[in-house]
Amino acid sequence: MTHEPIELVIFDCDGVLVDSERIYCRVDREVFASLGAEFTEEEVVEYFVGSSHAMLTTIVEERRGRPLGPDWQAPFKQRYEDALDAELTAVEGVTDVLDALHVPYCLASNGSHASIRKNLGRTGLLDRFEGRVFSARDVSRGKPAPDLFLHAAATMGVPPERCAVVEDSPYGVQAARAAGMRAFGYCGGLTRADRLMGPHTVVFDDMRELVGLLVT
Repeated sequence: MTHEPIELVIFDCDGVLVDSERIYCRVDREVFASLGAEFTEEEVVEYFVGSSHAMLTTIVEERRGRPLGPDWQAPFKQRYEDALDAELTAVEGVTDVLDALHVPYCLASNGSHASIRKNLGRTGLLDRFEGRVFSARDVSRGKPAPDLFLHAAATMGVPPERCAVVEDSPYGVQAARAAGMRAFGYCGGLTRADRLMGPHTVVFDDMRELVGLLVT
């Protein structure tokens, strides 16, 4: 099968550029348990990796059996910040990939602009994406809807069929497929390979492989 040549690579942030998912998932379990919503590690990965804030809130409310307040995460923000400050690193091999790419790239994440910038700054990646960061807050619907990826592509001036999306969550690869883009599912973190597989999707477990995969 032949593909359009790739003219733009769109990276997710958490779990693709920065190795944050393990940290988030551990703290998530602690926070949700304190709110009366117990989750196993497997459930946290399945339900929350790559999810939007609205989706996360709904699932936690369903598990605890009663609603959460409008700013329910505020008391816990420092717990996440402290863990990220102490532990966050770039995904192994990702700086090599960015150095080797011969096409433009950008970032599109369900996270807020503030959290994206902080995590890029913690890992020394911020300068590489300055002016090319797109957040779900920029569109009406985050992933798994295609809106964010389509917005990023339009802003960068590249048609969807010439974009490659690098994701580590089922929500992300679903959004890429819905946007008409090729998806590259990274399973070197927490997400199992079988949860990323599907049409127009290449699954890989070593970030250093990405540059070679993009030209096949």
